[in-house]
Amino acid sequence: MKSINVLAVAVLIIAVFFSGCSNSQHQNKEAAKSTIEYTCPMHPQIMEDHPGSCPICGMKLVKKSGEASERAGIDLNTVLQPVSSNAISTVNSVVPQQKSVPATINADGYLDFDTRTFNNIAARFSGRIEKLYIKFAFQEIHKRERIMDIYSPEMVTAQQDMLFLLKNSASETGLINAAKQKLLLLGMTGLQVARLERTKQAFYSLPVYSPYNGHVHDVAHSQMSGVPQENMSEGYTNNLPLAIKEGMYVEKGQTLFNVVDPHRLWAVLKIDQADMEHLKLGQPVTISLPDASAITLDGKIDFIEPVLRPGDKKTSIRVYLHNMDHSLKVNTIVKAIIKTGQVDGLWIPRTAVIDLGARKIVWLKRGSAYQAHQVTTGIADTNDVLIKSGITAADTLASNAQYLADSESFIKTKDHE
Repeated sequence: MKSINVLAVAVLIIAVFFSGCSNSQHQNKEAAKSTIEYTCPMHPQIMEDHPGSCPICGMKLVKKSGEASERAGIDLNTVLQPVSSNAISTVNSVVPQQKSVPATINADGYLDFDTRTFNNIAARFSGRIEKLYIKFAFQEIHKRERIMDIYSPEMVTAQQDMLFLLKNSASETGLINAAKQKLLLLGMTGLQVARLERTKQAFYSLPVYSPYNGHVHDVAHSQMSGVPQENMSEGYTNNLPLAIKEGMYVEKGQTLFNVVDPHRLWAVLKIDQADMEHLKLGQPVTISLPDASAITLDGKIDFIEPVLRPGDKKTSIRVYLHNMDHSLKVNTIVKAIIKTGQVDGLWIPRTAVIDLGARKIVWLKRGSAYQAHQVTTGIADTNDVLIKSGITAADTLASNAQYLADSESFIKTKDHE
């Protein structure tokens, strides 16, 4: 009986001992929980036993229990995502709109001469320039205006042949008509031939008249004997003083001047390769001059150049313009708006997209947080951009994507993690 009592007392002592250990472990766990009650939503490694701010990002600490996140509607998995792909913000949100928008393309360019109006004045016979009436580049001349006098032994001989026939073979009308035709083909006018026939006196210094209206532009006279070689500027807008002078000799067929019609210009516009698929001939174009805001010109796409110009990564298109009042100047910088029609699709504000170079992203709303998401964009106008793929009309996204981007971090999306 005594041994039974001793055994019972031993069992009671052991039970009390294990009960005390269990209570002690439970109290230690409760104390550990009570000492680490606050953490940072963005940096869960930060743990504090009192409220305050995160020493890394400065955010207000929340209770580790997650009650604050639950009250704010934020899932714990959301706040534990990488900083570069998620952001918690109260920035305004927008919804993509399915609509039809007038599509336009903005382009820069410049004015240039319409080369279809270029006309060369060439020497029709060899000789020496006795008198030159054109003194400088861009001088305006008119059709049938006297531009120079040339002494040509060839022309003097042809005139004397005709005078000989008129004097000695007046009845040989066939020969006389052939001599007249030769003088006309050599460059004499009908009035000059008629005067020769009437006065019986040859022109020793033969006047040369312009067959065109326009402005005179110089050309390189590398084939002219006695003229030193010069590095002539390319194009007709950077001319040196006229290379041709009085007293110089010219050869038959040599180009002396180029006459350009200043009333006809074209605007050369530079178009990005990404926009070329939307362009076609005949689309309306509105052209403005930044230096003359009151001047606007309406035209259409008249020509799309099939090749890239040397050193240029953009395609050039041409818009033919009329310059009857001479208000437009060659090489003036212009801006153009090309109307390419209506585009139906999903549109969002341009501010809602961040261009990362190879990728474009938006911030999709997930509860109270925003998640970076890659999209494919199309054409854009002044305010909106077309979304080809990546989001739907049911999505909600941040209206100002740049506001949520950390300039010092690489923004990750699910396709590039």
